[in-house]
Amino acid sequence: MQFVVFIFLYPLIWLISILPFRVLYIFSDLIYIIVYYIIGYRRKIVRSNIALALPNLSQKEQLSIEKKSYRHLCDMFLEMVKTMSISEREIEERFVFTNLELYQNLEKEQKSIALLVAHYASYEWIISMNRHIKFEGFAIYKRIANRYFDKLVRDIRSKFKATLITTKETIPTIQENVIKGHLGVYGFASDQSPQLHKTYHWTSFMGIETPVHTGAEMLAKKFDMNVIFLRVKKVKRGYYEATFELLCDNPQTVPDYEISDEFLRRVEKQIHEAPEFYLWTHKRWKHKINSKRRKN
Repeated sequence: MQFVVFIFLYPLIWLISILPFRVLYIFSDLIYIIVYYIIGYRRKIVRSNIALALPNLSQKEQLSIEKKSYRHLCDMFLEMVKTMSISEREIEERFVFTNLELYQNLEKEQKSIALLVAHYASYEWIISMNRHIKFEGFAIYKRIANRYFDKLVRDIRSKFKATLITTKETIPTIQENVIKGHLGVYGFASDQSPQLHKTYHWTSFMGIETPVHTGAEMLAKKFDMNVIFLRVKKVKRGYYEATFELLCDNPQTVPDYEISDEFLRRVEKQIHEAPEFYLWTHKRWKHKINSKRRKN
């Protein structure tokens, strides 16, 4: 059955991937109408998340962010599909790294790197950084249930020489690379909610006490990796700027959870600047302590 679904949808996906961007975004506008108004995909979750995270905004302002976030979500999904056919020149123009020298200077230290990113703006096109680095780039992702679509996503995200590894493969892969003396940069999207039985730390995120992923920090400490944050800004439709920010170059000397907390502070800053570009569809605050809010 999985194969039948894949065979049925793959031609459509391929046709979408070869559309010119101008036509692609017209198609995105149509998908937005279907996803938001007709299907109502996760609309209750999005509305609840925005109300929790941005309680100072009026209902009208929250609704505006909600609709804009769905438009961006549809754009980003089609941009991921477009990666199948996008040229190197085109992605260089559309996803610009503003300070590659910061990253490249860290490579000279001959230490692996933990790259922390948020589900914000375009996290799909971050893979294009592999054209500018010497270390092998590893993108950590959650496996898709349909194995044919899982392979398709792996192929799309691997186009620019990114190596995809699942969450379960992360520790064995890093350990093997350390033994072999193989340096890498490991991409962690650490702003989503962990499973409670895997939770080691709670902190305030958007003013809500919630469990957070600390795996990137703990692995950076264990294997002495430099830790950087990649801030992505949406300049206009289909165009992004990405800026590297050093979080820590000696993680073993930093008290536990400080790196994870600082990462979330920077994600918060992005969200407050332009909340419509955050991925609100995940149940980010499904485990919270009495909706407790941080006091200013």
